[in-house]
Amino acid sequence: MDLFAFPPLAALLDAAYGALAGLSTLLEPLAGASAAALAVVLVTLLVRSLLIPVGFSTAKAEQTRARLAPKLRDLQRRHKKNPERLQKEMLALYRDEKTSPFAGMLPVLAQAPVVGILYTLFIRPEIAGHPNDLLTHDLFGAPLGTSLVSAVFGGTATPATFLVFGALLLVIIATAEVTRRVFRPAPVDDDSSMGAAMNSPAMQRVFGSLHYLTAVFAVFVPLAAALYLTVTVVWTLVQRMLLRRRYPLATTGTAGAAAPISRAGVSAR
Repeated sequence: MDLFAFPPLAALLDAAYGALAGLSTLLEPLAGASAAALAVVLVTLLVRSLLIPVGFSTAKAEQTRARLAPKLRDLQRRHKKNPERLQKEMLALYRDEKTSPFAGMLPVLAQAPVVGILYTLFIRPEIAGHPNDLLTHDLFGAPLGTSLVSAVFGGTATPATFLVFGALLLVIIATAEVTRRVFRPAPVDDDSSMGAAMNSPAMQRVFGSLHYLTAVFAVFVPLAAALYLTVTVVWTLVQRMLLRRRYPLATTGTAGAAAPISRAGVSAR
């Protein structure tokens, strides 16, 4: 079933196509054959700019969660044998603090439709019944509508394909490594077997590896979507570092990783 055959979604996709194609046309005198790629970058920056207020909310939510962590651990110790009471007490705590355990998820949810539309724009040969001209565009010779995996297994990969995807993946991986080092999760202050498991080196490696999932995802999506992801992860890292300075996490005696970002940044270097 083609979801974009549904008239409202088809109209939305066609509008997105018209906007991106129009922006690409405006940028052609400046970027030439890479105009569509530059248009994708500008759209990404626009989306991220619109989400700046959400970024502030996310930083405040992280600060609040760090401040509430000791209280939550105390509740878990007191009511570990009564899950229903524990859930009620935790919800009451979040309600009193005017926050939620899900605070901070909005940026990811808000970007999902953008990534979905961008992905669809660069995989469909036709949009609303007319040819998809965006598929004729490339970035330094690498087609915007081709993923690295499809190019390799389809036998269409060129040196330009490997060069462009390699550069994007290098940026994504480097950004993930900096993020992993600077934003290390604080150790779980819990003497239970669950706390010991969460603090184990194996579990810490699992948490660290999650930062690299974007790089894995980037090899399966069209180059245009990979470009969006690259700009997004770099923006996110810079924004988090700046906001962490404004909303530092509370330090604890056992959570050295929760120190102000300036000290974490020095150790990362």
